[in-house]
Amino acid sequence: MATRTAAERRAEARTEFDAYMASCPARRLLDGISDKWVSLLVNALADGPRRYSDLSRRVAGVSQKMLTQTLRNLERDGLVERTVTPSVPVRVDYALTPLGASLLPLMRAVKTWAEEHIPEVDRARERYDAARMGPDRR
Repeated sequence: MATRTAAERRAEARTEFDAYMASCPARRLLDGISDKWVSLLVNALADGPRRYSDLSRRVAGVSQKMLTQTLRNLERDGLVERTVTPSVPVRVDYALTPLGASLLPLMRAVKTWAEEHIPEVDRARERYDAARMGPDRR
């Protein structure tokens, strides 16, 4: 077994988690957290635990299937904790874990940026589409 220097071990560790590399496991995480439902749910949980039905109402347009799937994925990744309280009917609450809370500032910033810049993006899309259509295609 070859002995590696500390510098070699650090370089290997940097390479191991370089999302620009195809084999980097961070790509799977980026794929998961870049989903619009993830962003909206993390933001919806910012103020504390919420019930499933509260999340469904808060995040308009999310289907029951997507809400359930997204919450399960967030729980699996350690970003959300699911708490079941035995009652009639059963109460299920979702809350950000400390790891999920560490993601919140980034998700909040992306959501805020999108809300503030959508008019500019819409205008850019209109200009782009108009330029691509050309005078003979209009």
